Amino acid sequence: MSQTLQLPLDVPAIQKLLPHRYPFLLIDRVVELEPHKRVLAYKNVSCNEPFFNGHFPGNPVMPGVLVVEALAQAGGLLTQISHGGVAAGRSFYLVKIDGARFSRMVVPGDRLELEVTLKRMIRNMAMFTGVARVDGQVAACADIMCAEAKD
Repeated sequence: MSQTLQLPLDVPAIQKLLPHRYPFLLIDRVVELEPHKRVLAYKNVSCNEPFFNGHFPGNPVMPGVLVVEALAQAGGLLTQISHGGVAAGRSFYLVKIDGARFSRMVVPGDRLELEVTLKRMIRNMAMFTGVARVDGQVAACADIMCAEAKD
C-alpha cells in the first residue's frame, strides 16, 4: 500500500483501510502523512449528518464523542498506512480516552481538521494524541489508546 500511496487519500482509498461505513465513517480525506509519526485528515461536516436530527433540533452541534471518534479513526489510518495496509481486515477498538477537552462547538459547514500523532506502539496497542481544529481553532483534543481485538 505505501509504495502506491498518493495523497490526498479520498473516501474509496480510506474505505480500503478502515472498516467504518456510512453513517459512521468520519474521515473524508487524508492530506498529510508522516508514517509512524503523524497524520492530518479532514471531516467535512454537512448539515445532512444524521446525528444533527437529535443533537440539537434548531441548534445542530456535532457530538463531542464523535469528534473523538474521528480522531481515533485518523489514528487507525495512521497505523494502517504506516504498516503498509497489512493490518487491514484486523479489528482495532478504542479502549481508552484520557484528557479529553472540548473548546469549540463543531457545526454544519465546518471542516474538521484532525491531526493525530503516534505517541507509541506497544505490542497490539497504539497510543495517540489527537487535536481537532476548525479554522485553526482547537475544537477538541484527547489522548487515545486503541488495541487489536483478540480472535
